Amino acid sequence: MKKAIIIVLDSLGIGQLPDAHLYGDDNCNTLKNISDHVRGLNLPNLEKMGLGNLTEVTGVVPQINTLGSYGKLAELSKGKDTTAGHWELMGIITEEAMPTFPNGFPDELISEFKQLIGRDIIGNEVASGTEIIERLGKEHMETGFPIIYTSADSVFQIAAHEDIIPIEELYNMCKSARKLLDGKFKVGRVIARPFRGLPGNFVRTANRHDYSLKPPKKTLLDTLIENNKEVISVGKIYDIFAGEGISKSYPTKNNMEGVDKTISAYENLQEGLVFTNLVDFDSLYGHRNDAVGYAKALEGFDKRLPELWEILDENTILILVADHGNDPTTPGTDHNREYVPLLIMGNSVQKNLNIGTRSSFGDLGATLAEYFNVKYEGYGTSMWNEIKKN
Repeated sequence: MKKAIIIVLDSLGIGQLPDAHLYGDDNCNTLKNISDHVRGLNLPNLEKMGLGNLTEVTGVVPQINTLGSYGKLAELSKGKDTTAGHWELMGIITEEAMPTFPNGFPDELISEFKQLIGRDIIGNEVASGTEIIERLGKEHMETGFPIIYTSADSVFQIAAHEDIIPIEELYNMCKSARKLLDGKFKVGRVIARPFRGLPGNFVRTANRHDYSLKPPKKTLLDTLIENNKEVISVGKIYDIFAGEGISKSYPTKNNMEGVDKTISAYENLQEGLVFTNLVDFDSLYGHRNDAVGYAKALEGFDKRLPELWEILDENTILILVADHGNDPTTPGTDHNREYVPLLIMGNSVQKNLNIGTRSSFGDLGATLAEYFNVKYEGYGTSMWNEIKKN
């Protein structure tokens, strides 16, 4: 009765990929640059797992004796967004980057969206979510028109004050947009961005909801379900995979609740996978260029790691990984094209093993398939024979 826990430390990149310059991402290294900015990170538990062995991290010392195996993954998919990163972890390579809209969405698309929702819109530009709410929030409250914006990622975001456009109505707008955004306008995610407060003091709420494309092919998650394993998602994993290959889902409001629900889900798991995304690193700190906040969030997660170690039984492996970078010390507020860490531990996993740089995020999906002894139809090469104890 094998079990696994994957925790995605959303946006924790560890250095630019060879093609990062094609994405405008020279000199990005989310982890290293944060550690330099705050003059040292206090991450003793991640240090024990080998995080400091993967890139230079101020305050985190490389270890000779690590609690498990460690390495880094390169992304093959085009782009640097959440959806492509998670999909590749589970075996799907995105051959063509999902469309982005650096000049806002075309008139024909916006016109059709306005007809669907029965009202005008404001915005329709590339913007930071917090900045555009502060700038257009008052007008939104006066007119009732939703704020439409995008970013360097393939996203169509709809921001609305919860007292002006109730949550369910905002969600229905997102569902209308999701149906519309197909074909040449097939964006990766439609995102509801509700907020509250008064002009000058707006605050985004925890009622965010993502409406993703359905994966174009079967992922490891589907295969696990077909083989009578449970797949329990925590955080926005359910949204990223549009519910495909998920048997139970637990939404979260922040990282610490994500850890709590991961522990709870695991304690009720008979056989299968708990798949967690901790989004605060990306949404609250990476996108807001808040290196200090990012550092504190990493240290907060590090303090919770022993709780996860303590609950692992002899038939469980714990995997820490990321999906892209988001270096808060570089210009701009968008994702970065970076390698991501891979830290794996458990009773059946070798300690002190450097598994090097893997050519695809998909190697994780292939490894889990062999671990669970299920047929793998996705992209990637299994590492299981390398990392398992003999």
